Amino acid sequence: MSTSNRKISTPLDEKTLKSLKAGDEVLLSGEIFTARDQAHKRLVETIAKSGKPPIDLKNKIIYYCGPTRTPGGRVIGSCGPTTSSRMDRFTPQLLQIGLKGIIGKGRRSDVVRRSICKHGAVYFLATGGAGAFLSRCVISAKPILFKELGPEAVVRLVVKDFPLIVGIDSKGQDIFKR
Repeated sequence: MSTSNRKISTPLDEKTLKSLKAGDEVLLSGEIFTARDQAHKRLVETIAKSGKPPIDLKNKIIYYCGPTRTPGGRVIGSCGPTTSSRMDRFTPQLLQIGLKGIIGKGRRSDVVRRSICKHGAVYFLATGGAGAFLSRCVISAKPILFKELGPEAVVRLVVKDFPLIVGIDSKGQDIFKR
């Protein structure tokens, strides 16, 4: 049974992670980081070279998003999710170093699902095609890493009541396998 519009905040603690079930509807508030393909590639390359990420990802959430240009008077442009499977090759390495939440759209591979379960993380689904609506939940946005990548840079977002659905819970239950 889904818990409708349950409010949760970052950082995600173990109790919250364990309590979330595939299909739960949540409103997320707090800090998240955007990162797409090129940012993921650079994060993993940096970890391979130095043994640690260029930013602390322990207990953090990455949102697979490349925000559009910010219009005047707004905090951020449209910020809808991108297809998560494109990050599947990088996800297990980031979960291994402590990442606890991922936001995107679409199915994940069995390798990623098992890694989410192994590391007690959660995969959240954001509604595709709703980037303009989702941007209204962003309180602040600041590029912090790989700024030369433009919309693929890592951006620190602070969100309030960001609407999500638990796609894969920490026990490996997958909404797409129902």
